[in-house]
Amino acid sequence: MPKTVKIYSTPSCVYCRMAKAFFVEKNVPYEEFNVQEDMKAREEMFSKSHQLGVPVIDVEGEIYVGFDRSAIAEALGISQ
Repeated sequence: MPKTVKIYSTPSCVYCRMAKAFFVEKNVPYEEFNVQEDMKAREEMFSKSHQLGVPVIDVEGEIYVGFDRSAIAEALGISQ
């Protein structure tokens, strides 16, 4: 069963686009939250990460700030 992945992002964020492209390439389903437009999602992201920078990636409750390909691949149990 695939792990639950949430990404908190903004449209202009290069690392957000890289992370989403990685998920697509690896066939990882994810839920995206645009924190530029969605204040509730921004508050949720901040409460999880204590950061306002994006991306914030939540893999089954494990929080990653920024796009760390190797750490996220390891958390998902997939190759880089």
